[in-house]
Amino acid sequence: MKKSFLFAGAMVAASAATLVLFSFNEAPTERCCMKPAAERPPGCVFKTVFEGEGLDPNFTVKTPAEVLTSQDKAFGWMINAQNQDGGFAAGTHARQDVMDPHAAQSDPATTAMVSMALLRAGSTPTDGRFANVLQRTTEFLLKAVETSPEEALNITGLTGTQIQVKLGQNIDVALTAQYLSNLMGRMPCNDPKHDRWLNALNKCTRKIQRAQTANGSTAGNGWAGVLQSSFAANALESAQHVGADVDDKALEKARDFQQGNFNANTGTVATDMAAGVTLYAVSGSTRSSAKQAREVKEVLEKARKDGKVEAEAPVSVDNLMEAGMSRDEAEKANTAWNVYNAAKVQAQSDNVLRGFGNNGGEEFLSFLQTGESLIINKDDSWKNWYQSTTARLVEIQNPDGSWNGHHCITSPVFCTATSLLILGVNNDIEQLVAQGSTVKR
Repeated sequence: MKKSFLFAGAMVAASAATLVLFSFNEAPTERCCMKPAAERPPGCVFKTVFEGEGLDPNFTVKTPAEVLTSQDKAFGWMINAQNQDGGFAAGTHARQDVMDPHAAQSDPATTAMVSMALLRAGSTPTDGRFANVLQRTTEFLLKAVETSPEEALNITGLTGTQIQVKLGQNIDVALTAQYLSNLMGRMPCNDPKHDRWLNALNKCTRKIQRAQTANGSTAGNGWAGVLQSSFAANALESAQHVGADVDDKALEKARDFQQGNFNANTGTVATDMAAGVTLYAVSGSTRSSAKQAREVKEVLEKARKDGKVEAEAPVSVDNLMEAGMSRDEAEKANTAWNVYNAAKVQAQSDNVLRGFGNNGGEEFLSFLQTGESLIINKDDSWKNWYQSTTARLVEIQNPDGSWNGHHCITSPVFCTATSLLILGVNNDIEQLVAQGSTVKR
């Protein structure tokens, strides 16, 4: 029996930055961003002007002992849930009561979430304690992408999974793209499989962009379709960071849709695509605006140093224009700044976090999005979020090491993978911060 997962109290918002990951216990492998631009093959990470100062060691936190114990139990349970085909399964919407991880067919969305959790733990398909597991999951996902028809919006013929019904019919391709981007961010650019990963990622981004509707959301809405659209936007952002082919306009539309679900002036939230649940919508708004909000902060800080604006100049359209942005850029950036700073507070408020009084996989996903947003925007208050959130996850962990949802997405595999991504987010500080600093200027 699990206790209700109630996040008590409003947590202070945090800023953070997106990623190029290295295991904390190993010397970093040379990345393309360390080489002159002319020497970088397609699909490699690049640095920006904002990345040169390095990461403040005070921004990181040490993983608490109780979290390490919780992670070990969870990984022990999760790797035993791998199916013979190399994938992992969440099961069908019709059988939410089934907790046996081997009782259903493997699906790409769940496999991608597990794979990202293993990457975040410091393993790759070639190194680390979960290398063998990741080799098999990666091959499962690559085959799904490579054998899918180019014109299809998703990468699997499997339908009716818990993840598809609750998030959206095309969630598999979004989460797989996210995994491939994270994988490429950790591996050297001269890896013999680099081109295969990039080709698969580009195929995913084409599908995501074709599935984009006129308002910037992703077609095939599930019960909480706003989350599918949010993860599609995240996937495009991460893919662009590692050099995949991403249409700037498509990414802009995806971000605009998420930000449009939250009115920073009134605090009202559009929940028509969020199953009426404020948390799902505001976590997406926070995540979609985090990178732009960080750009605003850093552009204005530089303008203050250079004397282009007053030393105490606040964020405004006029001041951003003085800092060098066009009017259109300044207006969009100012909107993103306001949305982020208002949405992050609401995403952590007690009444929003309390929700149903218990959790499905959608809640875990929303908590994850909020935490990553805080890191991407590089705000020290992410540490308060981490301390509180990890403590409550440890408290509600099942005796066998897993977590499961109490409604909607109940799958213990999916919920355990998402919980591990939350518990291990401090392992990805460098990658998240780097991704957040990538701007085209």
